[in-house]
Amino acid sequence: MVEQIKSGTVAYSLFALARLFLEKAPRHDVKLAAPPETSLFQLGENGVISVDRNFLERNAFRFGQGDFYKIEVTETEPIKGNFTNVARDRLSGTLLGPTNHHDYQRRLRNLYEQRFSRRMNFSDFQRQIQIVTDPAEIEKWKEDARRVTTYSTLREEPPVTFSSVTEAERHFEKNYLPGIVKPISEVVVDGPASRQMHDRVLNKVIENEWNRETRSPSPMMQELAARFREVDLHVFRHRRGMLFVSPVYPRPFRHDETGVSPQVQTILDAIGAQPRIGRKELADKMITDLSGEDAEKAKLALASDLLWLINSGYVIEFNDGSLDLPRAKTKPKDNVEAAVPAAETDVVQADVPAAPDQSEGGPAAEKKREEAAPAEMSAAEKEERVEAGAPPADEPVAAAVSAANEDSTESRPTEEEAEIGGS
Repeated sequence: MVEQIKSGTVAYSLFALARLFLEKAPRHDVKLAAPPETSLFQLGENGVISVDRNFLERNAFRFGQGDFYKIEVTETEPIKGNFTNVARDRLSGTLLGPTNHHDYQRRLRNLYEQRFSRRMNFSDFQRQIQIVTDPAEIEKWKEDARRVTTYSTLREEPPVTFSSVTEAERHFEKNYLPGIVKPISEVVVDGPASRQMHDRVLNKVIENEWNRETRSPSPMMQELAARFREVDLHVFRHRRGMLFVSPVYPRPFRHDETGVSPQVQTILDAIGAQPRIGRKELADKMITDLSGEDAEKAKLALASDLLWLINSGYVIEFNDGSLDLPRAKTKPKDNVEAAVPAAETDVVQADVPAAPDQSEGGPAAEKKREEAAPAEMSAAEKEERVEAGAPPADEPVAAAVSAANEDSTESRPTEEEAEIGGS
């Protein structure tokens, strides 16, 4: 994104760029931090995270078996014999085979111990078993029964192999489970991993915070502004307090009117009279009653003067093609402020970075503006503040956790976002 911004002279909306990072999971990370006097728990060094230690311990083998065992599935000879029915577990839909089959009791016990032993006793589990006579179900059981899964240890020499998941889980609980669940205070996970959290509480927290920050991405905007300044890009406020980033330092045109060509002054007057005017509209307004070579020369002269004004920062070109003049401060109210030229633009310079709490775009200044706002804001004012990147007065963004929802309709990319989305 920085490379694309630096490759031209146009200004991009910081609000739109922040939403681009929030929009897709691979574009951001998620930081989870436990409140004081509480802990998060993690399985191993990079395993599953949860707020419930017991949950991790109960499901440790299911979540971490691939790190401790080599799992192989082989097929045996087709099952012979005529079977008229098979037993099926109502709760999971698992086919256990005919009740008179030699492997039925083992499969029944394995399923119970693996999935239901902590929720019900064995007698209650047996009541959930039903007998089905569907030929398709019988054939499906025959295919499933041909597959044999073995578990071989990866951290023992020589490896030990288990022919059933129950035996492997018992080995895991005895040799690996003690000490594998560790308390942590904070952890950073990538965006895609944050969409696959096994803990429902964390899933809800991430989803809620992503929704809040997508509506008002002030934390992401502040982070982007700081990073852009580090690479010598300029972050500045424009109309309605909206933040933009540009490789060009915006500044008001201060040359004496007699010291510049009439066309330059005409360009500035035309843009000042019609803010966010397009290049074509500007050309149509300035080049009239000309044709042929005269019109072409006038277009080249206009393009040359406009390019100079944009590169010098006297005119801002936005990435949607519109043009505007840099914003000027209002007149100072006291003697101290009077020393600052009234026409100076409100720009945060990259080569002389201001402290975040002192710059107009910093958190402290943002807080002062919020405190100075009326207690009851109109709907239009609230919308304007959100568009400018500030959190709504009645709904502040309080958390730094952000996660994306691919199907959310709250972050549809605009044309402005689509232009830079490739970066």
